[in-house]
Amino acid sequence: MAQRVFSLPALPRVNNGAARLLPFATIVIAVIVSVLPVKIPGYAALTPAITLMAAYHWTIYRPDLLPPIALFAIGLSEDLLTGGPVGITALLLLLARATVLNYRRYFINRGFAFVWAGFTLLAGAAMVALWAFHCLLEVTLLDFRSTLFRTVLTVAGFPVASLLLGRTQRTLIAPRPAAAAL
Repeated sequence: MAQRVFSLPALPRVNNGAARLLPFATIVIAVIVSVLPVKIPGYAALTPAITLMAAYHWTIYRPDLLPPIALFAIGLSEDLLTGGPVGITALLLLLARATVLNYRRYFINRGFAFVWAGFTLLAGAAMVALWAFHCLLEVTLLDFRSTLFRTVLTVAGFPVASLLLGRTQRTLIAPRPAAAAL
C-alpha cells in the first residue's frame, strides 16, 4: 500500500518590493480598522478580531512574506493603541501563526469551507484564551456572552476579509506569465 506524500507546492518568488510588504501592510490596515472609533455603545468590547483574520490568511497562503517579528510588532502596536495588556495580542498572533503553520499542509488546495472551519476553531480557541487571561487579570469570572458574541462576529466576518485579502493577493502577488518574465 503506497503512502500519500503531503508536500507543499513551492511558493512563487516575489521580487516586487510593494508585493513583499503586502501582508504586513494589510495587517496594519486591519489594526487601524479595529481601533477606529465607532459610535455604537459597547462596540469596543465586541470588535471582531480582524487582525487575527489577516494573520490566518497570510500564514496559510504566504507565510514567507509574514515573518514572526512583524506579527510581534503589529501585536504590540495593537495593544498600545487599544490600551489592552501589552503583549497579549502579540502572543496571540504568534501562537496562531505557529498553530496554523503546523497544519498548513491540510489547508493548501482545499475549499473555502475547510479553511473557514479551521479559522472557526482557531478564533474560538483564541477568544476563549483571551477571556481566560482577562479573568485571571481581574481575578473574577467575566461574562462569557461578550466573548461568545465577539467570536461569532469574527467568524462571520472572515469570508469578507478572506475575499478582500485573496483578491489583493492575486492582484499584487500573482505569478507573472512566462512570456513577461523574459
